[in-house]
Amino acid sequence: MVFLQLNSISQTYFSKRSATKALEDISLSVREGEFISFLGPSGCGKTTVLSIIAGLFPPTEGSVTLNGQLIKGPNPKIGYMLQQDYLFPWKTVKENVLLGLKLRDQLNEQHVSNTFSLLKEVGLEGTLDMYPAQLSGGMRQRVAFVRTLATNPKILLLDEPFSALDYQTKIKLEDLVSTTLMEHKKTAILVTHDIGEAIAMSERIILFSKNPGRIFRTFKIPETLRKLTPFEARQHPEFSLMFQQIWEELEHIEQNDNE
Repeated sequence: MVFLQLNSISQTYFSKRSATKALEDISLSVREGEFISFLGPSGCGKTTVLSIIAGLFPPTEGSVTLNGQLIKGPNPKIGYMLQQDYLFPWKTVKENVLLGLKLRDQLNEQHVSNTFSLLKEVGLEGTLDMYPAQLSGGMRQRVAFVRTLATNPKILLLDEPFSALDYQTKIKLEDLVSTTLMEHKKTAILVTHDIGEAIAMSERIILFSKNPGRIFRTFKIPETLRKLTPFEARQHPEFSLMFQQIWEELEHIEQNDNE
């Protein structure tokens, strides 16, 4: 069953003297519970697509539907996690993770209990009274992840949430996020520049070309890799083969863009 549907999305930015087409004819169907990644060169419109799905602004052409309902603006069923954690430094971990619930007037005993359970799942149960400045980068991102999940969105949009972290922390968080989303049966879309991250975490990879941004090719991740954690997947022989294949396609896109 189609859960998220993008119908012929195009985006044009207008100035007084010109019109620049950032996206052209993006059509995509996402199943409920699926994890997909957007991959492509800088400037291909990956984050723009994510922002349109989030309802942050409407596309110039086309539409987005979630469970058959048209997305016209920010939607409580959609969670958005960015590269920066955007935790409030003057608020404790407890106050930060409960903020979304408070803003939506959902701060009841059940929701608070569920949020604290999530903190425990990601190994942060002892941090409730700590402030962001007392946490490592990886811990801050885990807090941001819990804050995003606390309101129980149906779909999570992840815009390079691990790119600012050191490699070891990044791999650990990939495992944690992947496992947690699977256990909670969440749908997710990840924007990344990291081919390995996309292969290790996804069921499908949507490869974009640019000028304007279009869907160039879709890669389906083999079942043998999808059964593994991101860390385990990176050790599998099929991982290297797929990495090389996607790398060559990206090189092809870059060469065509520079001609």
